[in-house]
Amino acid sequence: MNHRTEDDSRAARWERHGSVAVITLNRPEALNAVNQELSTAVGELLDRAEQDAEIRVIVLTGAGRAFCAGADLKALASGHSIYADGHPEWGFAGYTQRWVNKPTIAAVNGFALGGGTELVLASDLAVVDEDAKLGLPEVKRGLIAAAGGVIRLQQQIPKKLALEVALTGEPITAAKGKEWGLVNRVSPRGQSVEVALELARSIADNAPISVQESKSMLHRAATLPDWEEKAWHLNSTAKKAVFSSADAKEGPRAFAEKRPPVWRGR
Repeated sequence: MNHRTEDDSRAARWERHGSVAVITLNRPEALNAVNQELSTAVGELLDRAEQDAEIRVIVLTGAGRAFCAGADLKALASGHSIYADGHPEWGFAGYTQRWVNKPTIAAVNGFALGGGTELVLASDLAVVDEDAKLGLPEVKRGLIAAAGGVIRLQQQIPKKLALEVALTGEPITAAKGKEWGLVNRVSPRGQSVEVALELARSIADNAPISVQESKSMLHRAATLPDWEEKAWHLNSTAKKAVFSSADAKEGPRAFAEKRPPVWRGR
């Protein structure tokens, strides 16, 4: 497996594991609290992953003992922006308000309350260390989970549970998150990236266009009734993109020839 790590002192670090990109929040001394430097670095690395045809899945994790402690309060108190330089539309950490075509997996290696949980909610999948905790404690500080927390939480777990999390501000364990459907895998302590990479590779083995169109459909049709005309229009568009691809011919051919498919992503 091709594994390349770059010597990067920026606020986010890039590693490549074959067809999987790992983006690491790289402010361990600040528990990976989000400032403008981090938001800019993450946003630019997401661009890099999107533009690299060989990258099929993106894993987001944190350096040190935290995944992300939320916004950098010192930066905010000093009147500094925490949004990406020139790209406020990317949202918190350069991540929470942008559409990424390729699947994203949050590998939660430690502290992830508040903004850290909002990064999890913005990811397609989540792997969480067994001793990490999730939650939205903003109401305990007179704030609101405005980086997508109060939008996405009720879309990903039942509304009554979402209300409990958002209104009490109490943390939930990784095990409880999995029970509720917020977490895909609970990893042994310190193994979140390794488990996330296993999950990523099982996705990356599949046809890229099929994966991307399936992701798009699941998100875009999530709030549409199954008899809604718009849902079926989106479905027809996705179907055309997939079935007209070279990979749609390669898949059945490889199956008939009893060999692994060679995907071209087109």
